Amino acid sequence: MSTGSDLKSRFLTASEYILDLFDPAENVAVVVRNRATGRTIQRIARAETAAGTEFQSWLAGQNAAGSDVFLGMNPIKDDATSRMKANIKDIRTVYLDLDRNADESLQAIRDSAEVPPPNFVLDTSPGKHQVVWKINGVTQDQAESLLRTLASEFGGDPAATDSTRVLRLPGFANRKLTEEFVVRAHHEADAVYTPRDFTIEGDSPEALRRIGDAHQGPTITPGHRSQSERDWAYAKRALERGDEPEEIIRRIADYRSQDKADPNYYARRTVIRAQARLEQEREEPCSSGVSESPAADKGPDY
Repeated sequence: MSTGSDLKSRFLTASEYILDLFDPAENVAVVVRNRATGRTIQRIARAETAAGTEFQSWLAGQNAAGSDVFLGMNPIKDDATSRMKANIKDIRTVYLDLDRNADESLQAIRDSAEVPPPNFVLDTSPGKHQVVWKINGVTQDQAESLLRTLASEFGGDPAATDSTRVLRLPGFANRKLTEEFVVRAHHEADAVYTPRDFTIEGDSPEALRRIGDAHQGPTITPGHRSQSERDWAYAKRALERGDEPEEIIRRIADYRSQDKADPNYYARRTVIRAQARLEQEREEPCSSGVSESPAADKGPDY
């Protein structure tokens, strides 16, 4: 971890926030969205331009006219015209969008020994927050795996777990609310973190694969569990703790999107089979208290 000075929390302006996250010459994505008209404008500009007086004045005018203002959380490649994944230059941040029980979740983050202190905490509306850590030395896949783990552990919005995400820009009003609320960014740490600073090992498909890979030698042993079996075990545990089936399906489908011809079908089949096994166990509990793997009846690898 790159340590910084002991920092007293303070509010940042939009310009300060942009230039703290990005180098002046880097390209950033700024999104202006008006819910009333359905109009969305995305501008790709250098960070120093987006932080400049003229650009900030334009954003203030858009905000006054009813638009919300958002900032892409990772820099964009030179000459790119959108913030699609292929156009992300580097991973600079990981983040959480805390909507439900947000104050409790934020306190859990601050109390946790498994995640470092956030660099920024944004108050996006009364009792709701966005949390941002600066990070380097992480790939897009690693960052998105960490984002999903953080969201699962601390109750963050599972939809805000992609590297192209935009979060609110401080200093502008949240136009989703009936009463005006200006988004504020608390600057709480100067550190730039690495993946080693996040020791959290979440119950996610990614965590299951990392654990499996860590224990798997160069040859497959008789006790080896396939990724499909680990997906099934994850689905079963998630169902047992009360996660919504559709959300579990989405997580597995997202994770297996690169190696399944139809990841949604595969994920749904996995969850349905896990649900069936749980029903069977409730009706005929195992005397040993140990759940068996689906290897004997799993059929083809869908």
